[in-house]
Amino acid sequence: MMGAFVFDWQSPKAHSPHSFLNGCGMPAAPLEWSDLRVFLAIARAGSLGGAGRRLGQSQPTMGRRLRALEAAVGARLFQRSSSGFSLTDEGIIMLRHAEVMEAEAQALARELTGRDGSLEGVLRLTCSDWFGRIMLAPVIAEFQRLNPAVILELLTDARIYSLARREADLVIRIADFDEPEVIARRLVTVGYGLYAKPETWQPVTGDGAGCPLIVMDTSFGAMPDVAWLTRTFPNAHIAARSNSRDVQAQLCALGVGLAVLPVPLGETTAGIEKVKLDIDPPSRDNWLGFHMDLRRLPRLRAFVDLLVARLSSP
Repeated sequence: MMGAFVFDWQSPKAHSPHSFLNGCGMPAAPLEWSDLRVFLAIARAGSLGGAGRRLGQSQPTMGRRLRALEAAVGARLFQRSSSGFSLTDEGIIMLRHAEVMEAEAQALARELTGRDGSLEGVLRLTCSDWFGRIMLAPVIAEFQRLNPAVILELLTDARIYSLARREADLVIRIADFDEPEVIARRLVTVGYGLYAKPETWQPVTGDGAGCPLIVMDTSFGAMPDVAWLTRTFPNAHIAARSNSRDVQAQLCALGVGLAVLPVPLGETTAGIEKVKLDIDPPSRDNWLGFHMDLRRLPRLRAFVDLLVARLSSP
């Protein structure tokens, strides 16, 4: 729908008679929003291939559309080099205005969507892999039985999805939200435990010598369970790393080492058992958040109500 939107810089309805294109000496020309989406994707990805993947288009198509856009505005917007695409001075000016237009277009889409009074359409959710499989899937199944006209999309990769850009309608994560436009609440507190394949290792608190550990990858090194493992078993050694709790659980079941896992995951993974210790790893709060513009969207409100009823901690 947004691809058909045309912003005519020469129109008397434009916000200012002096557009940023005229301001830098380029000829004013009608620009389609779809062209600016291409420009923004290239500016953010730094390459035609990366931008094409974001928009679902081929690299040659992205190149043709960029050349057409640069011809329309009469200026080169990117410097090409072996390291990728970088903005020219004209491109920097274009970026500033294109981001404002993007934000306004997204706000309009969110507000119009929020006025939709039907329990139908698509609802996009994102959370971690294990949480989606164990905690969220049963709620999704129940919700779909109650509301068969709603299509639920669940994304469980490690990418951080933007609520402002409508990349996701509802986000569940272990970090609270500090964005002012996001409505958030604590959903559930999840306990964690140390798990091992039966009859393998029984680590001694304060030592852990000879015990292999399965931990989060280095980009998640600041997580509480990593610090707890290091502090509790200072003489243990790392055998494997993964940013996926599901993968950690499977490695644990295969006898690779000990792993700190969410209790719901550990208790449903065959071939492992919780190690009895004087003190368990720290628990984690899971938060849900959605953009305030969608607070009146019936399908979102209905799903959040069911989610809170089934999972919310007292």
